[in-house]
Order: sequence, then structure tokens, then C-alpha cells
Amino acid sequence: MIDILIAFILGVVEGLAEFLPISSTGHLILVGHLLGFEGEKAKTFEIVIQLGAILAITILYKERLVSLFNIAPILKKEKKFNAIHIILGVLPAIVAGLLLHGIIKTYLFQPQTVVIGLVAGAFLMIYAERTKPDPTAYSLDDLTYRQAFMIGLFQCLAVYPGFSRAGSTISGGLLAKASYRTASEFSFLIALPVMIGATSLDLLKSWNHLSVSDLPMFTVGFLTSFVVALFAVVTFLKWLERIGLTPFAYYRILLAFLFTIFVLL
Repeated sequence: MIDILIAFILGVVEGLAEFLPISSTGHLILVGHLLGFEGEKAKTFEIVIQLGAILAITILYKERLVSLFNIAPILKKEKKFNAIHIILGVLPAIVAGLLLHGIIKTYLFQPQTVVIGLVAGAFLMIYAERTKPDPTAYSLDDLTYRQAFMIGLFQCLAVYPGFSRAGSTISGGLLAKASYRTASEFSFLIALPVMIGATSLDLLKSWNHLSVSDLPMFTVGFLTSFVVALFAVVTFLKWLERIGLTPFAYYRILLAFLFTIFVLL
């Protein structure tokens, strides 16, 4: 029962944090540390529950994802969101991930580095919110290739645990003159290829750490992450245009401070 409870807690954490600008990886590392759930099994479990969050976005944006396979707008040079936007948005992060994957997994997945990432990402979010220019892209179809690539460059920051993929890309979107909603939705969509690639690679490497006895725990974590992510994304989009990024940034700084005081010191 303890394993099931841990699976539920971490599934909730993943579902809430994956697409919010607060760093799901950072939260999983910190909460896992508090629960005493660490090591190779924990790393494999985190990979599986990330797949639950991925499935949630796939369902929420299924029509937009299916439309990416239509190359007619590209051939006709129509001003419409298409697969090239996604490629430009994910290419920088894929390159950064492939080059730095080993270093990141070996040296950066620990509470101390996550605390640094939480604070650094928070300052980026505050800066982006305070200096953002007036938007030119009010929907995904308004997004230019240049804006897509610029947001993709910001996604590279998310290779550092605790920095947050959503926080980096939404901040980059605001600085690239995208509206809150456009930046958020593009952040969700370009997260999918990167997450699928990274989780698939990690899962192949961690496959030997799985056993039949782990199935109930992993199933609970996966399903919990999926359901919570569905509600979290919809709610976040409603909140973001009203409250902006700054409250999330302050939460990150407070979390880093409290964790440092009560756990790391």
C-alpha cells in the first residue's frame, strides 16, 4: 500500500507540474527525496508517469496534431500553423538533449541543482513578464517560423532540471511577441516530440529495472498523472491570461527557499 500511495502522490505532482511553469522534474526529484523514493526504480517510474502526461496533451490537442500531417498549407505557403513550426520549435532542444543527456542525468538530477534551476527559471519568468513586447501572434496560426525557432531556443534551458520546460518556452514566447495562450499552447505541442523521444530513450535504458510486481504501482502513477494533467492544462490556460507568470515564479522561489532551509541545510 505504501508503494501505491507514493505512486498516487507522484502521479499528482507530475500531472500538475508537467505543463505548468514550475518544473515537473524538479518537483519529482524534491518530492521523491522527501518520500525516500530514489534510485533506479524511481527514475524509471518518473519516465512512465511522464507518458501519462504526454497522453493527456495528445488527447486535448488531437485535432491540431492530426492537422500537422496535412502538408497542403506548406505547399501553398499559407499562413497557417504546420509541421515546420513544430520542427523549428523542437530542433534546438533535441540537439541540446543529445549532446548533454549523459552529463545531465549523471550530475544534475539532485535536489541542490534543482533548487538553483527553480530560482533561475523564476527570474527568467519575471523578466519576460515585465519586458514582454505587445504580441503579434494571438493564435497558433499567427505564429511565424522565426517566433517558433526563438521559442525552441528557450526550450533548451529546460535540459537543466528545475528550470521548467513550460516556464522557459512560455517566457520565450512572450519575448517573441506571442500572447499568453499562444505561447502556452505552442509550449505544450513542442513538448510532445521532445518528451516522447527522451522518455523512450530513458525507458529503453531502464527496462531491466522493471518487474511484474511493479505493475500496480506504475499503473496507478500513469493513470493519476494522465487524469490530473487533463484538468491541470485546461485550468492553467484559464488562469494564465488573468494572473500571468509572476505568481508561479514567486512560488518557485518560495519552494526553493523552504526546501533549502528545512531539507538541505
